Amino acid sequence: MTTPKQKRIGHLSLWGCNIIWGAAAPVSKSILLGGLISSTVLADIRVIAGTVLFWLVSLAIRSERKVKVDRKDYPKLIAAAFFSTALVQVFYMKGVSMTSSIDATICTSTLPIWTMLMSAAYLREPVTGRKAGGVLVGMAGTLLLVLYGSGMAGNRGSSALGAVFCLLSQISYGVYLVFFQDIIRKYSSITLMKWKYLFGALMLLPFSVKELVSVQWASIPPMQWLAIGFVIVFSTFVSYFLVPFGQKYLHPTLVAMYNYLQTIAAAVIAVSLGQEPFSWVKVLAVAVVFYGLWLVAGGRLHHRGRLHPGT
Repeated sequence: MTTPKQKRIGHLSLWGCNIIWGAAAPVSKSILLGGLISSTVLADIRVIAGTVLFWLVSLAIRSERKVKVDRKDYPKLIAAAFFSTALVQVFYMKGVSMTSSIDATICTSTLPIWTMLMSAAYLREPVTGRKAGGVLVGMAGTLLLVLYGSGMAGNRGSSALGAVFCLLSQISYGVYLVFFQDIIRKYSSITLMKWKYLFGALMLLPFSVKELVSVQWASIPPMQWLAIGFVIVFSTFVSYFLVPFGQKYLHPTLVAMYNYLQTIAAAVIAVSLGQEPFSWVKVLAVAVVFYGLWLVAGGRLHHRGRLHPGT
């Protein structure tokens, strides 16, 4: 039975990781607005740094050093890396570079909806009227954003295509959550992350190594380096150590509901940084998406609490 102290730890961990993920969008946007690093290079930096950090941690933990991956699981890990690391990072960073950080996090919050749809089709999970209604409401909110909310920042570079890329990143991560349940349940988070990031890096580098080595690293100002450090250390690494506490001590539905914090955190930080105004259309889109997600979560969407985005 979960104690009150464990529940508090779970709540604090979810507050922390979701605020970090929400902050990652405007921070990544600030890096890209500097013009010295492209979305492709930023995706490479996250994947390469994540690979190094997760492998170092796995070597430092005795129990992780003893983990042996079954040979038959390597093809699944490679496929999982393609959907949950390579595609997610490329689509998300491309989306953030083309749209506003608020739009990006609104799209990110739709992950439970796409996961539910694929679960119903592939895992034959029952879809209640409440869930179906939540999906329709959530999709209406994303359409409102893409068709009317995006582009409202004018010369600030918001784009409907960028929102579409962010949605594709969440659909891709949903594929991982639904179609790779066997290895998700079989291995620890550290084992999964170190192999997914390694294979993801090997997939991305052949297509982007020229752009990566051509970056004028010495020209990057200190504040940009701090922002890059935040993306690497916190949104790529620390957050994935915090979320398992929430998954362990709190109900999966509640874990999914914490995704809402990301949009709020992104909005506050983006507005404070002067990146964009927070228009009423965006407010309405957030409200509609959140209501749809509340309906879906109220229908008890279960995925062992692993409904965190791969941002």
